[in-house]
Amino acid sequence: MSKRDYYETLGVSKGASADEIKKGYRKKAKELHPDRNADNPAAEDQFKEANEAYEVLKDADKKAAYDRYGHAAFEGGMGGGGRGHPGGQGDFGSAFSDIFEDLFGGGGGGFGGQGPGRGRSRATRGSDLRYNLRVTLEEAWAGLQKTISVPTSVSCGECSGTGAESGAEPVTCPTCSGMGKVRAQQGFFTVERTCPTCNGAGQKITNPCKSCHGAGRQEKERSLSVNIPKGVETGTRIRLSGEGEAGLRGGPSGDLYIFIEVREHDIFQRDSEHLYCRVPVPMASASLGGDIEVPTIDGGRSRVKIPAGSQSGRQMRLRSKGMPRLRGGGVGDMYIELAVETPVNLTSRQKEILREFDDIAADNNPESSSFFSKVKNFWEGMKS
Repeated sequence: MSKRDYYETLGVSKGASADEIKKGYRKKAKELHPDRNADNPAAEDQFKEANEAYEVLKDADKKAAYDRYGHAAFEGGMGGGGRGHPGGQGDFGSAFSDIFEDLFGGGGGGFGGQGPGRGRSRATRGSDLRYNLRVTLEEAWAGLQKTISVPTSVSCGECSGTGAESGAEPVTCPTCSGMGKVRAQQGFFTVERTCPTCNGAGQKITNPCKSCHGAGRQEKERSLSVNIPKGVETGTRIRLSGEGEAGLRGGPSGDLYIFIEVREHDIFQRDSEHLYCRVPVPMASASLGGDIEVPTIDGGRSRVKIPAGSQSGRQMRLRSKGMPRLRGGGVGDMYIELAVETPVNLTSRQKEILREFDDIAADNNPESSSFFSKVKNFWEGMKS
């Protein structure tokens, strides 16, 4: 059975550049990867064909020989790679390693990493921390400076975060030879994993610090002063850079995120920058009109005029008596919502006065009259 043209196998033209050949191989390797073609038994052979083609075309001398003689250049003593095909099964890793990092996002040493310290991650950034802080509505209105206690990991003072006893130096990990990764063969694939001995650090501490036991950090509780700006709402997040968990072996600290929760208030309800206050009003005052005194979030008082004949649910606005906007731009408003209150526990005399009023107040309840007129028409319509 004749072999396919190498250029055709990689899906490139005969005049393709080295970059185009590599891109073609990368594309084919992705398409034909056996892990992605479990239901295609031919994928593995096609994958090997692509590998063989790339092994020849990536090499300038082999490519020139192939362009001149074709497959015959590597058969019958014409000076090819020997062993029946140009790359041989033993060269599979050589071709595949050229694009391993592109395929799998590698960067921690790869297949060809031989340099000292490649893939090493001695210092590790500390984790970010979250702190939930509850404040009152008054505190959210005024803003405040608050001291909080945060349990966290801090850099060990005895070893300056290195994890090693004073004067001692970490040694290269014997398991991974300082790479931070170990390799395992699975079929015709080589898989890299984090070194279990040094956890990817590439080094091993033989003389650990007695205070932190080699971790480079210790658990402590810290007091921090936090500035809570005016106008914060539930869900507001404040970031304190570098105030999170200390890094491992001298790595940078993480950040501390403070999440604000504003407590519910007994008098005011909040909607963004606006405040709402439900004020009960006696029936007589709502009917006759008058003035009432209402509280404001700053601890003051405001007089509000109640128009005669006010109904429950009526709202009146007090400008700039709400909450400050968090990022500037003024202050919200406060809305007074009236709740007309029906009197209870009436005396005999009060009942008598109300009955007398009810007899002569037929024209003083327009909303009631309109509603029952509609009800009457509804019932008559149902009968007809």
